[in-house]
Amino acid sequence: MKKYLAEFIGTFTLVLFGCGTAVVAGGKVGFLGIAFAFGFALIAMAYGIGPISGCHINPAVSLGVFTAGRMNARDLAGYIIGQCAGAIAAALVLSVIVTGAIGGYDISTQGLGQNGWGMGYLGGYNLVSAVTFEFVATLLFIIVILGSTQEKAPAQFAGLAIGITLVVIHILGINITGVSVNPARSLGPALLVGGKAISQLWLFLVVPSIAGIAAGVLFKLKLLEK
Repeated sequence: MKKYLAEFIGTFTLVLFGCGTAVVAGGKVGFLGIAFAFGFALIAMAYGIGPISGCHINPAVSLGVFTAGRMNARDLAGYIIGQCAGAIAAALVLSVIVTGAIGGYDISTQGLGQNGWGMGYLGGYNLVSAVTFEFVATLLFIIVILGSTQEKAPAQFAGLAIGITLVVIHILGINITGVSVNPARSLGPALLVGGKAISQLWLFLVVPSIAGIAAGVLFKLKLLEK
C-alpha cells in the first residue's frame, strides 16, 4: 500500500506543478519554464518517493518496468490506479485554484494544461505528427528510465538523468501535443476540461503505453542491458 500511496503523491505533484505552471504562469515563464516545472517536479519526487516505489508516476513507465520483468502484475495494477487517481486529484485541486481568479476562469475554454493536437491547439500539428512525437519521445524517455535504474547504473544520478530528459522532451514537444508521454498526466486534466480534450484522449492513453511496452521489450531481451 505504501508504494501505491507514493505513486499517488508523486503523480499528484507532477500534474499539479507541471500543468499548474502551464495554466497559471505559462504566459510569463513560457515553454521553457513549463518544461523545467515538469522536469524539476519529477526530480524532486524521484528522490522523495523513489526509495519507496521507484517513482514511476506514469503508467507507461510501469508498463515498461513490468514488460522488462522488474515488477509483478499486482503491483502494475496498483501503481496505475494510484497514478491515475493522483492525476485526477491534482486536476481537481488545480481547477479549484484557477477558478478563484479575479474575473473568473472558464475551464472548458481556457483549459487545465490538457494535451491535444490539430487546428486550434498550440502549433496546430496534425495527427501523424502527434503520434510520431508521443511514441518516439515516450520510447526514449523510458529507455533512459530503465537504463539509468538498471543494476549496474550509478543509481544516485538516475533522478537527475530522468528529470533532465523530461525537460528536453518538453522543450521540443510542448508546441506539438503539450507533451504527454504519460497517460495519467493526460487523463486528469482531460476529464475536467471535457469536449475535445476527451475526444483526443485516446492518443495519449494508447501511444505512450505502447511505447512503454516497446521499451520494456528491449530490456527484457537484454538488448540494452550491460
